[in-house]
Amino acid sequence: LRLRFIRDHACRQFGRDSGRLDCLDGLRILDIGCGGGLLSEPLARLGACVVGADPSESNIEVAKRHAAQAGLTLDYRASTAEALAGAGETFDLVLAMEVVEHVADVRAFIGSCAAMVGPSGLMIAATINRTLKSFALAIVGAEYVLGWLPRGTHRWDKLVTPNELEAAMERAGLRFVEIKGVVYDLLADAWKLSDDVDVNYMVAAARRD
Repeated sequence: LRLRFIRDHACRQFGRDSGRLDCLDGLRILDIGCGGGLLSEPLARLGACVVGADPSESNIEVAKRHAAQAGLTLDYRASTAEALAGAGETFDLVLAMEVVEHVADVRAFIGSCAAMVGPSGLMIAATINRTLKSFALAIVGAEYVLGWLPRGTHRWDKLVTPNELEAAMERAGLRFVEIKGVVYDLLADAWKLSDDVDVNYMVAAARRD
């Protein structure tokens, strides 16, 4: 679902055919908080030149090993958004998927991300809203009842509302292109996009004209 959201927005922004297997060919993508490369690898398979960044050196080592086993060429770095922005690099697409809710300073983090978005580029972020519903489902349900995530993965007070995220992006020179909720469909046993942003949501943002 995340990959489709990213692919569709990237193809729309850069005039690509999303049905092609190499639809992201040549696009420079930065995957911040890449972890073991779960999103970086499929983006590389679609032809993108992917830089995966994570502050954890152990995560980067895992990602490098897995990419080598899969025969993929990716540029993995043990680094942060702030450090990369300081180096002056720019990208067609900057991703912050499930990262915003863990950073110490949302405004500073978004500012660093925005600084790396090229003139016609996009930033795409996925995070969790700060609502009572998200506390019940994303924290109590996912961490304590279902055990989908380790307990303590998320702190409710660190979650970011869409208005707060939009304000941070506006301050950094970006504007929302689309916001979509991500909900779990029990009947279909699958995640799907929705207009309900009470819990999980994704946004695509472009540079303001």
